[in-house]
Amino acid sequence: MDPLWKQQQTPAVPSAPYEPGAHRDVVIVGAGLTGLCTGVLLALDGFDVAVVEAGDVAARASGSNTGKVSLLQGSTLSTIRAHHPASLVKAYVEANRAGQEWLLAFADAAGVDRTVHTAYSYAQHADQAGTVHAEHDVAREAGLPARIALHSETDDLPFPIARAVALDGQTALDPDTLTRALAAAFVAAGGRLHTGVRVTGLSMPPRPVLRTSAGEMTAEHVVLATGIPIVDRGLTFAKVSGHRSYCVSFRTPGDVPTGLFLSVDGPTRSLRPVAQDGANLIVGGNGHPVGRALSERALVDDLIVWTQRHFPGAEPTHRWSAQDYTSHNLIPFVGALPRGFGRVRFATGYAKWGLTNAPWAALRLAAEIRGQAREELPQWMRQIGTRLTMPGDIGRGLIENAKIAGAAARGWFEAERQPVPVPRPAEGEGVVAQRGGRPVAVSTVGGRTRAVSAVCSHLGGVVAWNDAECTWDCPLHASRFAPDGTRIEGPACRDLPTLPRRADG
Repeated sequence: MDPLWKQQQTPAVPSAPYEPGAHRDVVIVGAGLTGLCTGVLLALDGFDVAVVEAGDVAARASGSNTGKVSLLQGSTLSTIRAHHPASLVKAYVEANRAGQEWLLAFADAAGVDRTVHTAYSYAQHADQAGTVHAEHDVAREAGLPARIALHSETDDLPFPIARAVALDGQTALDPDTLTRALAAAFVAAGGRLHTGVRVTGLSMPPRPVLRTSAGEMTAEHVVLATGIPIVDRGLTFAKVSGHRSYCVSFRTPGDVPTGLFLSVDGPTRSLRPVAQDGANLIVGGNGHPVGRALSERALVDDLIVWTQRHFPGAEPTHRWSAQDYTSHNLIPFVGALPRGFGRVRFATGYAKWGLTNAPWAALRLAAEIRGQAREELPQWMRQIGTRLTMPGDIGRGLIENAKIAGAAARGWFEAERQPVPVPRPAEGEGVVAQRGGRPVAVSTVGGRTRAVSAVCSHLGGVVAWNDAECTWDCPLHASRFAPDGTRIEGPACRDLPTLPRRADG
């Protein structure tokens, strides 16, 4: 399930040789949008900066999203406003505007192609028109020139729209090309990019020590730009939830809508035009908490069926997914990590809007590392940095953590019901059973059957099989593992142990 963006033969950004024992001003973990934007800003300021990445540039969400750079984000603003003051919503909008402006200025200077569109947040059903109007009102209150879309804009669309709020002048681009341009700019500014080096731990104090697969490295400052922090200081994993959503690109025989569309009601549908590798339309949606879907493959198939119903003759060209983290109040966590002694910073909780949230997060992280005085910071940066926990936030957090507790109990209970030996899973399938009271994960991929521990190496949840991507996904805090147990992403730092085949097979 490689993204449409990964099909082009983009030259790889050279990886610098890793130097065990090296000391840097700043070490950034993760070569996605957040890490590379932060790296570019600090390298241009003259800091000695290294970016360390376990895989390749834009290997996860940064290279797998839909490429929308929009300040209109479904029902995000009205959802925040329901439990928070207008000043916080305005700060969120201004932060995203600052991020959007910085990113687009960089894209233009780097020669990254982009197109300009009207963004629409729309209701698929008439009973959700009120959500559209609420989003319009809050967007206007926060300073965005949003408008209720004219019927002439939506009546002829081939998919159902009951009502829509519109924001002109938004952008779509290729996120993989953008992120690789950031990597090239980072290296050109003197930064050191180390790909294929996995960070496995962090020690404090007196200064941060990063443990990696290639040896230790020390730094004055560390930035964890890994989607979710890979260390548990501050218990961030309990304050955000991980979601997977899906995208399919299509070749359609006719014209496609020119806007950027996102439904405010379910099942989620996201659409944008594209002109790449034979595709002219991307349809996304069907998001769900990681590890808690009955069948991820069925969710992808549902997107295809929906698209072919409304765009007759549409042929899928590529299908893929991405993982995002959402804070319980939709405001990203950006800044100093608790118990990091002011030397470790992080950013997470973009709620699928990383193309605008990541750049402003980088602006704030860079300002803190420079040591800028609070009074020198823009108002939005000061406002959004003062986190207010409201009763509604606590309620959503309690509900999510109750769901996590339920998922943990179900995983262990279901595993205990089926002892080994089990029939060999069919190709592309996986099953969880128990051996000696311990859950075992057995899968067959590429003709090879493997058994690994089914207990997540983070906090002991029992992993579930993802039948769309052939991975083991933890339903507690969204760690994911390959069939052989290799850690892919999430808060877990260790692989799932491989289990040897018994003598009786």
